[in-house]
Formats: sequence, C-alpha cells, structure tokens
Amino acid sequence: MAESRRSRRDWVVDSVVFVVAILSGLLLYSDGEKDPISPSLLAVDFYAGTALCLALWFRRRWPVQLALISAVINTFSDMAGGASLLLILTVAVYRPLRTTLLIFVVNAVSLLIYIDVRDKADGPAAILVAAVSLYVAVAGWGLYIRSRRQLLQTLRDRADRAETVARLEAEQAQLRAREEIAREMHDVLGHRLSLLSVYAGALAYWPDASTDQVAEAAEVIRARAHEALQDLREVIGVLRAPVGELPQPAFADLPALIEGSRDAGIPVDLVLDAPGPLPEHVGRTAYRIVQEGLTNAVKHAPGEQVTISVSGAPGNGLSVEVRNPAPNRRRGDGQGLKGLAERAALVEGRLEHGRTAEGDFRLFAWLPWP
Repeated sequence: MAESRRSRRDWVVDSVVFVVAILSGLLLYSDGEKDPISPSLLAVDFYAGTALCLALWFRRRWPVQLALISAVINTFSDMAGGASLLLILTVAVYRPLRTTLLIFVVNAVSLLIYIDVRDKADGPAAILVAAVSLYVAVAGWGLYIRSRRQLLQTLRDRADRAETVARLEAEQAQLRAREEIAREMHDVLGHRLSLLSVYAGALAYWPDASTDQVAEAAEVIRARAHEALQDLREVIGVLRAPVGELPQPAFADLPALIEGSRDAGIPVDLVLDAPGPLPEHVGRTAYRIVQEGLTNAVKHAPGEQVTISVSGAPGNGLSVEVRNPAPNRRRGDGQGLKGLAERAALVEGRLEHGRTAEGDFRLFAWLPWP
C-alpha cells in the first residue's frame, strides 16, 4: 500500500518498529556468534540483517517484496530475525490471506535451510517448533488487525451511506414541500386572481358608471389585489420556515370563502349539512375542492349560477359537489383538477369531474369521515 506522506503516527510506529528490529536482531546475532560458522558469514549476517532493518522504513510500500527478500536473508542471518517477523506482520495487515500464507510457507522453507547452514546440531526440532510458533502468532496478530480495520472501514462506509440516504431523503422532503407550496400558490392565488378578473371585467363593461361607482369598484379591486399579495407573501414565507408552518385554511373558513365570492358578484348557492367536527386534513381538502370549483367556474363560466353542496356525517363520509353550467368548450390544462385528485387520494378519498346529461359541469368528491 503506497503512501505519499507519513503521518505523525506513522513516524512514531515506524521508529518503534525499527528500534525493536535492531535490538532483537542484535540479541539474536550475539547468540548466533557461538555457531560453528566462518567469520565472513558472520559479517555478511550482520550487514545483511542491518540492511533489512533499514528497509523496514519502506515496509508499507513494498511489504511482499521485502518479505521475500527477508526469507532469502533468513537462510543464514540471525540479525534479520526480528525484521523478518515484523515483515510477516506487515504482510498479514496489508495483504490478503492468500499472500500471507505464501509468505509464511516461504519463510518456513528458509528456516529449514537456516538450520542446515548454521549447523544447528543442538535441538533443531525445538528451534523449528519455536520459530514456526512465532510465525503463526505474528501472522495471526496481523490478520486480526486487518479484520478489525476492515470492520471499522465497513462501519464508516455504512455511516457514510446512511448520511447520504439521509441527505437524499431531506432533499426529497424539500421537493415535496416545494410541491405543496406550488399547490398552495395555485389554490390561493388562482381563486384571488379569478375574483380580480371578475371585478375588472365588470368595470370594463360598465361604461355609464359614475365616478363614485368607478372609485368603489377600483377600491374593491385594490383590496382584492392586496389580499392576493398577502397570500403570496404567506406562501413564499414558508420557504424560510419549517414545512409544517404552511398557512392552511380550515373547513370553518368555507362560509367566508363563499361570501367573498358573492361579494365579487358570483351567484353562489351553498347547501351545508355536515354536523360534527371534521378531521383537520379532510376539512382542509374539502375547502380546497370548493375553492378550485369556484375558480374554474369563474374562469370557464363567468356570471353563471354555481351550486355547492357539502353534506355528510361521521361514518358515512363527506360529499362535496360543485355544479355550474358548462360552456361548449372548456379551456385549460387541468392541472388544478389533477392536484385535487392527488389531494383526495392522500386522504383516501376519490374525485370525479365531467359534464352531466343536463349540460352542467360537475365536480364531485367523496372524503372519508371516520
């Protein structure tokens, strides 16, 4: 595992590893001077082992290569003994199990050659058992460190994925909030602007109006425009507030909505028969359905009679119907009706709309009322 730069911790660990390898190598070398070998082999033992200890500074970059070199040096060197064990540990930590087993076998073979080269006549079996036990212990320790690091990395990856999922869910929640804001803007402003259109149209087709009448109509238009602006500010204001703070109408606001339409000159008949408190989300959906029905009536059948019927009871559900004479051709993309269908589906209700046999346009919704 190549590293471009050592951290402070790496410098500390590598320094300790080097010191341990040198000290253990000197102890083994001192004991090996008693072996019946030539002085030249002892000198090669010392310098080769010292060079291997120095090579430990690069053990993270070339662990397998250095471990193979150490296996060759181990065939005759005592000074390289500590460095060889540390290189086996490094291979076990940074390389897969198969590579670790390969290095283990190569070092076991080099140990057999070492016993023959150093002429270890006294207890070669004991030396073999002790050395192999050290190899197994060091390799096992390295594999444990590797598995622990992999576990920690897996936990970090899971935490990163969880954070990514949480961020995506937050983004989706923001998108849903924006869709809700868009619906609110359509429902609120569409109705207000439709009333403004009625006032302005009436003023345009009233050429003999007196100055006072024109001023009165202009004041009504100004007031309605101000209300529309206030609604717009409230809806846009939620962009800076939590999603739950959207300005929401209630079912109790339905009579005020009808009176506002009547004040605008829209002939509206309301039949309201819904005793008892409605669930908040059902009442809000019913309000929006009536509001959208009035808006469509003003757009597509201005001046025509609008009949609204809201009736129901707990356990039977709430029925909302808006009827008005329909022109021969209705224009529009139907986005408001699609939004109403979504609203009704969200509260487990249903929405129907279309032309009746009498030629009226009928908007009907059934909403559950537990």
